[in-house]
Amino acid sequence: MFIQTEETPNPATLKFLPGRAVMESGTASFEDAESARRSPLAERLFEIEGVTGVFLGSDFISVSKQEQREWFLLKPAVLGAIMEHFVAGQPILLADEEVAQAGEDGAEDSEVVQQIKELLDTRVRPAVAQDGGDILFHGFDKGIVYLHMQGACAGCPSSTATLKMGIENMLRHYVPEVVEVRAVN
Repeated sequence: MFIQTEETPNPATLKFLPGRAVMESGTASFEDAESARRSPLAERLFEIEGVTGVFLGSDFISVSKQEQREWFLLKPAVLGAIMEHFVAGQPILLADEEVAQAGEDGAEDSEVVQQIKELLDTRVRPAVAQDGGDILFHGFDKGIVYLHMQGACAGCPSSTATLKMGIENMLRHYVPEVVEVRAVN
Protein backbone atom coordinates (compact mmCIF):
# COMPACT_ATOMS: atom_id res chain seq x y z
CA MET A 1 0.00 0.00 0.00
CA PHE A 2 1.34 3.41 -0.98
CA ILE A 3 0.02 6.47 0.85
CA GLN A 4 0.63 9.84 -0.75
CA THR A 5 0.78 13.06 1.23
CA GLU A 6 -0.08 16.60 0.20
CA GLU A 7 0.51 19.87 1.96
CA THR A 8 -2.53 22.01 2.65
CA PRO A 9 -2.80 25.79 2.94
CA ASN A 10 -2.85 25.20 6.71
CA PRO A 11 0.76 24.48 7.81
CA ALA A 12 -0.54 22.57 10.85
CA THR A 13 -2.49 20.09 8.67
CA LEU A 14 -1.27 17.46 6.23
CA LYS A 15 -3.47 15.51 3.81
CA PHE A 16 -2.92 11.74 3.50
CA LEU A 17 -4.23 9.90 0.40
CA PRO A 18 -4.36 6.10 0.89
CA GLY A 19 -5.39 5.43 -2.72
CA ARG A 20 -8.76 4.00 -1.72
CA ALA A 21 -12.09 5.19 -0.36
CA VAL A 22 -12.00 6.44 3.20
CA MET A 23 -15.63 7.50 3.72
CA GLU A 24 -18.38 5.99 1.56
CA SER A 25 -20.52 9.08 2.09
CA GLY A 26 -20.24 12.29 4.07
CA THR A 27 -17.29 13.34 6.18
CA ALA A 28 -16.25 12.98 9.81
CA SER A 29 -14.32 15.43 11.94
CA PHE A 30 -12.67 14.63 15.27
CA GLU A 31 -11.29 17.40 17.46
CA ASP A 32 -9.97 15.21 20.28
CA ALA A 33 -9.43 11.60 21.36
CA GLU A 34 -12.77 11.50 23.18
CA SER A 35 -14.77 12.30 20.03
CA ALA A 36 -12.67 9.78 18.06
CA ARG A 37 -14.04 6.78 19.98
CA ARG A 38 -16.48 6.03 17.14
CA SER A 39 -13.63 5.72 14.62
CA PRO A 40 -10.88 3.13 15.13
CA LEU A 41 -8.73 4.98 12.57
CA ALA A 42 -9.10 8.37 14.28
CA GLU A 43 -8.51 6.74 17.68
CA ARG A 44 -5.26 5.23 16.40
CA LEU A 45 -4.12 8.59 15.04
CA PHE A 46 -4.84 10.40 18.33
CA GLU A 47 -2.51 7.93 20.08
CA ILE A 48 0.34 9.70 18.28
CA GLU A 49 1.72 12.45 20.49
CA GLY A 50 1.18 15.85 18.88
CA VAL A 51 -1.95 15.01 16.82
CA THR A 52 -4.71 17.55 17.53
CA GLY A 53 -7.33 16.79 14.89
CA VAL A 54 -8.43 14.19 12.35
CA PHE A 55 -10.75 14.78 9.41
CA LEU A 56 -11.99 11.96 7.19
CA GLY A 57 -13.05 12.77 3.63
CA SER A 58 -14.15 10.62 0.72
CA ASP A 59 -10.63 9.58 -0.28
CA PHE A 60 -8.34 11.35 2.16
CA ILE A 61 -7.44 11.79 5.82
CA SER A 62 -6.38 15.22 7.08
CA VAL A 63 -4.32 15.22 10.25
CA SER A 64 -3.61 18.36 12.28
CA LYS A 65 -0.69 18.74 14.69
CA GLN A 66 0.40 20.93 17.57
CA GLU A 67 2.20 24.05 16.39
CA GLN A 68 5.51 23.20 18.08
CA ARG A 69 5.64 19.71 16.48
CA GLU A 70 7.44 19.14 13.19
CA TRP A 71 5.94 17.15 10.32
CA PHE A 72 9.21 15.38 9.54
CA LEU A 73 8.94 13.74 13.00
CA LEU A 74 5.17 13.07 12.99
CA LYS A 75 4.65 12.03 9.38
CA PRO A 76 6.23 8.53 9.63
CA ALA A 77 4.08 7.67 12.66
CA VAL A 78 0.91 8.91 10.94
CA LEU A 79 1.73 6.99 7.75
CA GLY A 80 2.37 3.85 9.82
CA ALA A 81 -0.90 4.17 11.73
CA ILE A 82 -2.93 4.67 8.54
CA MET A 83 -1.22 1.73 6.81
CA GLU A 84 -1.70 -0.56 9.82
CA HIS A 85 -5.37 0.37 9.97
CA PHE A 86 -6.08 -0.42 6.32
CA VAL A 87 -3.95 -3.60 6.26
CA ALA A 88 -5.80 -4.89 9.34
CA GLY A 89 -9.10 -4.33 7.53
CA GLN A 90 -10.68 -2.45 10.41
CA PRO A 91 -13.71 -0.22 9.81
CA ILE A 92 -13.31 3.53 9.48
CA LEU A 93 -16.40 4.12 11.64
CA LEU A 94 -17.96 1.66 14.05
CA ALA A 95 -21.20 -0.03 12.93
CA ASP A 96 -24.51 1.77 13.40
CA GLU A 97 -22.77 5.12 13.72
CA GLU A 98 -23.93 7.81 11.36
CA VAL A 99 -21.83 10.75 10.36
CA ALA A 100 -23.90 13.84 11.06
CA GLN A 101 -24.00 16.35 8.28
CA ALA A 102 -24.19 19.84 9.76
CA GLY A 103 -27.34 21.71 8.85
CA GLU A 104 -29.40 18.63 8.04
CA ASP A 105 -32.10 18.61 10.67
CA GLY A 106 -34.92 17.20 8.57
CA ALA A 107 -36.71 20.54 8.29
CA GLU A 108 -37.84 21.84 4.92
CA ASP A 109 -35.33 24.35 3.56
CA SER A 110 -36.40 27.67 2.11
CA GLU A 111 -35.59 28.37 -1.54
CA VAL A 112 -32.73 30.68 -0.50
CA VAL A 113 -31.21 28.01 1.77
CA GLN A 114 -31.54 25.43 -1.02
CA GLN A 115 -29.66 27.79 -3.38
CA ILE A 116 -26.93 28.38 -0.80
CA LYS A 117 -26.49 24.63 -0.14
CA GLU A 118 -26.42 23.86 -3.87
CA LEU A 119 -23.68 26.45 -4.48
CA LEU A 120 -21.68 25.17 -1.52
CA ASP A 121 -22.00 21.55 -2.66
CA THR A 122 -21.16 22.18 -6.32
CA ARG A 123 -18.64 25.03 -6.21
CA VAL A 124 -17.09 25.31 -2.76
CA ARG A 125 -16.83 21.88 -1.16
CA PRO A 126 -15.03 20.16 -4.07
CA ALA A 127 -12.37 22.90 -4.13
CA VAL A 128 -11.95 22.88 -0.35
CA ALA A 129 -11.71 19.06 -0.32
CA GLN A 130 -8.65 19.35 -2.58
CA ASP A 131 -6.99 21.22 0.28
CA GLY A 132 -7.92 18.54 2.83
CA GLY A 133 -10.93 20.18 4.42
CA ASP A 134 -14.64 20.75 4.23
CA ILE A 135 -17.08 23.58 4.76
CA LEU A 136 -20.54 22.69 5.96
CA PHE A 137 -23.68 24.80 5.97
CA HIS A 138 -24.67 25.61 9.55
CA GLY A 139 -27.48 28.12 9.10
CA PHE A 140 -28.88 31.23 7.44
CA ASP A 141 -30.38 34.10 9.45
CA LYS A 142 -31.07 37.73 8.53
CA GLY A 143 -28.82 37.63 5.47
CA ILE A 144 -25.91 35.96 7.27
CA VAL A 145 -24.71 32.51 6.18
CA TYR A 146 -23.06 30.51 8.96
CA LEU A 147 -20.52 27.90 7.86
CA HIS A 148 -18.59 25.32 9.85
CA MET A 149 -15.00 24.76 8.71
CA GLN A 150 -13.45 21.31 9.16
CA GLY A 151 -10.20 19.51 8.50
CA ALA A 152 -7.43 21.65 7.05
CA CYS A 153 -9.83 24.62 6.86
CA ALA A 154 -10.25 24.81 10.63
CA GLY A 155 -7.58 27.16 11.93
CA CYS A 156 -6.02 27.75 8.53
CA PRO A 157 -4.42 31.19 8.22
CA SER A 158 -5.98 31.72 4.77
CA SER A 159 -9.47 30.48 5.73
CA THR A 160 -10.74 33.96 6.62
CA ALA A 161 -9.72 35.28 3.23
CA THR A 162 -11.29 32.27 1.52
CA LEU A 163 -14.47 32.75 3.51
CA LYS A 164 -14.79 36.49 2.92
CA MET A 165 -13.27 37.07 -0.50
CA GLY A 166 -14.19 33.80 -2.14
CA ILE A 167 -17.29 32.23 -0.65
CA GLU A 168 -19.01 35.42 0.52
CA ASN A 169 -18.51 37.17 -2.83
CA MET A 170 -19.75 34.17 -4.77
CA LEU A 171 -22.84 33.69 -2.60
CA ARG A 172 -23.68 37.40 -2.70
CA HIS A 173 -23.40 37.33 -6.50
CA TYR A 174 -25.76 34.37 -6.97
CA VAL A 175 -28.05 34.85 -3.95
CA PRO A 176 -28.91 38.54 -3.41
CA GLU A 177 -30.37 37.77 0.03
CA VAL A 178 -26.89 36.95 1.34
CA VAL A 179 -25.14 39.92 2.92
CA GLU A 180 -22.36 38.20 4.90
CA VAL A 181 -20.69 34.86 5.59
CA ARG A 182 -19.39 33.91 9.05
CA ALA A 183 -17.54 30.90 10.40
CA VAL A 184 -18.90 29.05 13.43
CA ASN A 185 -17.09 26.58 15.69
